[in-house]
Amino acid sequence: MHGTLVISLDFELLWGVFDKVNWIEKKKYFQNTRKVIPEMLQLFEEYKISCTWATVGMLFNENWEEWNANIPEKLPDYDNKKLSAYKYGSSIQSKETEELCFAPGLIKLISKTPYQELGTHTYSHYYCLEPGQDIQSFNADLQKSKQLAENFGIELKSLVFPRNQYNEDYLEVCRKFGLHTVRTNPAVWYWRNTQKDSFQQKLFRTGDAYIGLNNKSYRNIPEIVPGISGQKASRLLRPNSGKNLLDKTRLKRILSEMSTAAKNKEIYHLWWHPHNFGANPGKNLQELKIILEHFKICQNRFGFQSLTMSGINKTAVVNHYE
Repeated sequence: MHGTLVISLDFELLWGVFDKVNWIEKKKYFQNTRKVIPEMLQLFEEYKISCTWATVGMLFNENWEEWNANIPEKLPDYDNKKLSAYKYGSSIQSKETEELCFAPGLIKLISKTPYQELGTHTYSHYYCLEPGQDIQSFNADLQKSKQLAENFGIELKSLVFPRNQYNEDYLEVCRKFGLHTVRTNPAVWYWRNTQKDSFQQKLFRTGDAYIGLNNKSYRNIPEIVPGISGQKASRLLRPNSGKNLLDKTRLKRILSEMSTAAKNKEIYHLWWHPHNFGANPGKNLQELKIILEHFKICQNRFGFQSLTMSGINKTAVVNHYE
């Protein structure tokens, strides 16, 4: 057994933040995101890095006409109506917004790049802990994700819950649609109840990225229910802030944690959103290259390996039944 780096990306474009931003103001940001994804893929291929792209299913659509034709029969009825991707999508339909909401070309590029896995981030960036939604609408959402992925010749095996709203009650639905593994949250109080997300929780999560409030390493492969494994996230790769000392401190912490995982034969699960690189793509790509160079050092010294979420799940199942 070797230490393992797992990378998962929450690939959302506008669907991940529409309730928090004005799309007109963020247009350049998402255009940068579209440009930076091929560069990320080139780095992953160069360094032979496996990565799971947990993709919002709506991105598979070509345009608004196709999006309108793919609305599931049962929709989540959130108490907070601002969270509905369907209400929002119906209100912004134009040729100008299509590049912010759809990315079939990028999805095909990811699927053709070596070492990459297409996972799901649900169809509509579905919030599994919000009042008003239920298991029936979640079922309809995953069914639509599976359908569109299959149209691209993709078999979905891994899921990341949007906004980290992990709901154990929904794991059986995941299993029913052929999903084998899900990303779960670190077992610390400031990663619980993410739908409430208090100021104190945000403060401690930010602090942890720099000064190490949570130094315990987690093996993230416990079996939860038959056919489903949960993989605890280790660290969110926060984007470059432009503050040199803080950015160096944040990056140093990640490299140190990778080294520890490699030495101790542990799993280190790093995640971020591709759009996090949209504000300063050049510096963020430089930081990613530093991380991948460090992976190579750990690989040469300790046999550190790179696997997708489904790849590490396969290893976990083998180990569980040996």
